[in-house]
Amino acid sequence: MVDGSSTEQLAQQLAQIVIRGLAAGNVVEIDGLGVFYPDSARGCRFEPRTVSPVFIAYVREDAGMAERIYDALGAAGFAPWMDSRKLLPGQNWPRAIETAIENSEFFVACFSENSVNKRGGFQAEIRYALDCARSMPLDEIFIVPVRLDGCRVPRSIQREFEYVDLFPDWPRGIRRIVAAMRRELERRADMMRPSTR
Repeated sequence: MVDGSSTEQLAQQLAQIVIRGLAAGNVVEIDGLGVFYPDSARGCRFEPRTVSPVFIAYVREDAGMAERIYDALGAAGFAPWMDSRKLLPGQNWPRAIETAIENSEFFVACFSENSVNKRGGFQAEIRYALDCARSMPLDEIFIVPVRLDGCRVPRSIQREFEYVDLFPDWPRGIRRIVAAMRRELERRADMMRPSTR
């Protein structure tokens, strides 16, 4: 448990990091919170995170394709999360990945001939996302499986989730992913609105 003085010290340390970054002319992003921008008139400008975070799970052999998905989702107004772009040197990467999955609105699982039979982090991320999905309403979209090639999607995924092919028509596949996520966000927003009846 963190006491009041420790919390204040942590807040002061964080403020100093942000101030140093801004003084150097850098943009400072705090995952899950927002982005601080240098501003000559006011010193800094803060933009809270208002876009939906999306975790991208992939194997190293498919990093190029995962980066394309990252860029496409960012261009579509989402906040993609990918280990190679978000993990910091010295960061506890297993915990950072779990936190990123927990805080994501969507989990994009990139299946390919490279990933389906490979042991390691990708499989662990899928299992963790499935655990997270179990605590969500059954009709809520969280896991979005995609196929990067003609691989066989594991039966446990095929049984529960519709997948999207990103081949042979990459733009069409990306449009389907983005449309599904946007529809799901609209559905969630509608569920949160008070009824007028």
